[in-house]
Amino acid sequence: MADSSSILIIGAGELGTAVLEALARHPERRGAQLAVLLRPSTIESQDPVKKTQHEHLRSLGAALVAADIAHDAVDDLAMVFGRYHTVIACSGFGLPPGTQVKITKAVLQAGVPRYFPWQWGIDYDIVGQGSAQDLFDEQLRVRALLRGQRGTDWVIVSTGVFMSFLFQPAFGVVDLPRRTLRALGAWDAEVSVTEVRDIGAVAAQLAYESPGEEVRSQVVYVAGDTLSYARLADLVQERFGGEWRRELWDEEVLRGRLEQNPADGMAKYASVWAKGEGVAWDKRDTLNERRGIEMMSVERYLRELPDLR
Repeated sequence: MADSSSILIIGAGELGTAVLEALARHPERRGAQLAVLLRPSTIESQDPVKKTQHEHLRSLGAALVAADIAHDAVDDLAMVFGRYHTVIACSGFGLPPGTQVKITKAVLQAGVPRYFPWQWGIDYDIVGQGSAQDLFDEQLRVRALLRGQRGTDWVIVSTGVFMSFLFQPAFGVVDLPRRTLRALGAWDAEVSVTEVRDIGAVAAQLAYESPGEEVRSQVVYVAGDTLSYARLADLVQERFGGEWRRELWDEEVLRGRLEQNPADGMAKYASVWAKGEGVAWDKRDTLNERRGIEMMSVERYLRELPDLR
């Protein structure tokens, strides 16, 4: 049986590292054993950047565990997962279709007591099947697996879009290098966003909750900010000044992009946000507001960005 204080984090990218740092530094850690799952080739890499990252992970008290979630079989992953009380999935972008379902099946097969799936994002129940981003259908299959069993408690944390992703030029909303601002769907449409370090803080608090008091088998919502695209554009212009171009990417515009290039992944993402369903919620109703967890707003995030050249 897994030690009740053992936690496995899948992945050490932006989110996985933030979750590990929050778990390692949380006052309720009390000797919890932390581990990070990485591909064997990643752990064995002699690349200086990766070696530095691994040193950072180990400095936080995390063991490095080798497994390949993309290619290992369910049985093999279940053997690894079964050694831990809590599994927190922090790896999702760029993985082959079906990977999140496979991870979830392995977690359930292993009888992991508590599971945080890779669902850090929008409300897939509201988005529904058949959205422009076909990868989201898999998220609904994960939810169906979890809701169809009672052996593993699970927590889905809906965070909205990651704050950093909102400022990725490829996503299109805030393109700082080109001084271009865009609305997805409509300028008065709203979007919920959360900074990744705040997601880590919430994950740590939920992971360390006392037995009997923890959130169990439900979806919770967090947000550092919920704001309209018009308000976002105003904040960016106030922060950096100068001339900015504003463009509206409504569903028709994005549909045209997908007709020209059906494999355009970013256009698929943008199309879901342009539809405007399941991508925003009232900050007053979030877990962080109810528990008094301070989170970074878009305005504060902008203040911390370097000036534009």
